[in-house]
Amino acid sequence: MAAICAKAVVLAVVMLVSSAQLCMGARRRMELYKANPDDMLSYHNGQVLHGDIPVSLLWYGHFTPAQKSIISDFLLSLTTAPQAASPSVAQWWNTIDQLYLSKATQTKPNAAGDKKTQVLLANQVSDDKCSMGMSLTLAQVSALAARAKPRKGGVALVFTAQDVAVEGFCMSRCALHGSDAKSGTAYAWVGNSATQCPGQCAWPFHQPMYGPQGAPLVAPNGDVGVDGMVMNLASMFAGVVTNPFGDAYYQGARDAPLEAATACPGVFGNGAYPGYAGDLKVDQTTGASYNANGARGRKYLLPALYNPSTSACSTLV
Repeated sequence: MAAICAKAVVLAVVMLVSSAQLCMGARRRMELYKANPDDMLSYHNGQVLHGDIPVSLLWYGHFTPAQKSIISDFLLSLTTAPQAASPSVAQWWNTIDQLYLSKATQTKPNAAGDKKTQVLLANQVSDDKCSMGMSLTLAQVSALAARAKPRKGGVALVFTAQDVAVEGFCMSRCALHGSDAKSGTAYAWVGNSATQCPGQCAWPFHQPMYGPQGAPLVAPNGDVGVDGMVMNLASMFAGVVTNPFGDAYYQGARDAPLEAATACPGVFGNGAYPGYAGDLKVDQTTGASYNANGARGRKYLLPALYNPSTSACSTLV
């Protein structure tokens, strides 16, 4: 019996030593492991937008003056309007400039890397009567962007009203961006999801379609659909300036990339996790949640930005 117990003890010791060796070996392999740069969000030596970035707007369908003002004020808050209180939209934009734009231009010997990047509102066009119909293909979205007449090195922004359907809207996307390499221009489209899919494209200001069903947050500008549009516009604008022609900053497949903001889905504040947007600021008067101050006293909720240097999502709050 004693011999059996002795053998059992020896066997246990051997197993413990073997396990320790396995763990040490596994840890050593992890220390030696280096992530493949192709699997990380990185710079692929393509063009970014910098310097003066003229932005042309096209409103497709009915938008009230108040709705247009919410979106226009966000764009003005990026670089044109006086600095708002911290945390601000301008600080969010400066993060993009510092983490992406300035670093990319420094690698180009002939680029004006020291020139301050500014977002400038150019022209606006309204198509209230929806001349292309109430259901648009992506090709028609691209045609609308061209109708906005963006300038070289600039961006056309196409906004569709809440009763306009767009190919893939609410099923696989809330917005998108593309480009016209020949003209040297880029564009982004954002739809108003208020009556179509606010749980998908305006969360956390509406209960999500799937997953944890927490109470929705109060929209900072009192319009769930348009406040959701600003979130998606910010995400697309971050992508279109850092990867306008598909060969600059991105992660994964070039035709389905993760970009500066889309690499941090659902993250708006510190401590975010699926179903929770993060620790946000709350307006004491309205109860609205936000993380950025903007022009004319506006408040917005903007997505986190991926930091390629730390491989982490950077938030304003």
